[in-house]
Formats: sequence, C-alpha cells, structure tokens
Amino acid sequence: MPIYEKPTKELMHEFATQELKPGQVFSRKAAIRWFAEHYPKIKSNTVGLHVDVMSVNNIAQRRHHPRIKPGAGFDLFFKLSPSEFRLWDRENDPQPRYKADLDADIAEGIAETDDFDEETTGEDQLESRKFAFERDLQNYLVQNLGLLEPGLRLYEDEDGEFIGVEYPAGQRRIDILGVGADGAYVVIETKVSRAYDRVVGQLLRYMGWVKENLAGEAPVRGVIVASEISKDLILATSPVENIRLVEYEISFYLKSVSGQ
Repeated sequence: MPIYEKPTKELMHEFATQELKPGQVFSRKAAIRWFAEHYPKIKSNTVGLHVDVMSVNNIAQRRHHPRIKPGAGFDLFFKLSPSEFRLWDRENDPQPRYKADLDADIAEGIAETDDFDEETTGEDQLESRKFAFERDLQNYLVQNLGLLEPGLRLYEDEDGEFIGVEYPAGQRRIDILGVGADGAYVVIETKVSRAYDRVVGQLLRYMGWVKENLAGEAPVRGVIVASEISKDLILATSPVENIRLVEYEISFYLKSVSGQ
C-alpha cells in the first residue's frame, strides 16, 4: 500500500505539474529535493528510480519492470543524459518503449540485451547460455526465497510498484534484494557456475549501497548462491560474519511413458 494517498508515480506527475515547463531541463536531484520537502516518507532511491523508469526512452531501466505498460501512467519524462531530463513531448519525441517491445526486438535480433549479444558464436555463445541459466536460477530463487532462510521475502518499494529483482544500485544491479523475517536487508548474488573470491568485492559494494540508500538502521547481510563455492571464496569470506555461502544442485530424471 502507498505511504500517502497517491502512489509515487502519481506524485511524480504532481511534481511535474508544479515545477516543470515544456522543454525545461531538470536533474534527478531536483525531483528528490521536491519529494523531500513535500513527501519526505518516500525514499530518495524510490524517487530516483521513478524518474528513470518514467522516462520513455530509458530502455535499460524499463526492460526490467513489466508493470510499465501503455496507459499505466509511467510515460512522463524524456532522458537527455545520465543526469538530465525534461518533460516528454508527445508530438516530437519518439514514442515510449515497453518491456514487450524490447523483448520482441531482442528476439528478432534488432536489439541486444544489457549483458550479452544474441548473435555471438563460440565462446561468446557459451556466455549467452550461461546468462540464460543465471536468469533461470534467479527466477527459481525469487519464487523460493524461503529455501535460503525462513521468512525471507522479496523487497518491495513503498508503493509495492517495484520489487527487488535486478534492483538498480547506482550504475549496477543487485540480482535479488530481499528482506528477512528480522527486518534485515538481504543482498543475494547468484552465479550459475563456480563462484570465486572476486565476487566478495561485488557483494560488499552492493551491501554498502543498500546500507547507505535503503536500510537505515536495519542490518544488511549478503548471500552468494553458486553451483560451486571455491576455496578462495570460503577463505575470503571467513572473517565476514554477515555473508553466507550457498551451493545449489540441479537434478532431473527421464521416465519412459510408452513401450516404444
């Protein structure tokens, strides 16, 4: 449920009506300052995320949020640079793109995913398949977070509009962001193959970002899920109390359903 009577996306329209004129350039920080003055209970990161996903040409952000659909109220801004925006000009700017459009472009080879090129071959093609497997692992964990720890649930923003899957953390994305039964924020990093010690720095960076931007006084812990945990990774995390290492296994069997 929204903290205020209106969800954040509607309040963003209010900000635009009160503060912006056609063609006026504004920054993400300007929107954050306005919300801090008028609706202080909404986290600054939630405001920044809405500025990004409500920009009709911000493909990288919109592709991860299937709730952004025609007529859903998210088509408001036009992104000029990483930190500059203006109101979307319906007559002269390109039309909005949505997840379905972007997925169709990728399927037809018109566009690439954020992380790999669908037209690659050889070793690059193996990386593409690895990426797909990691998505499968991620999707499974999202549906079964209780297997990692009892009571663990997916993070949701104040409106329940955006969830902790591929959650933006600065210029990077957290694989899965959860909230434990104790109220702690849980940063989950997934690796479809062996996880090495270098993943520790990545996880700690995400945990630090969550602590600074979301958690406040709540504790933050991390989980690394991989098919195999290297000895180097075990050694690297041994002094860190709030990081847990988990190995997963995949098993299947074949059963004949006919006599032929």
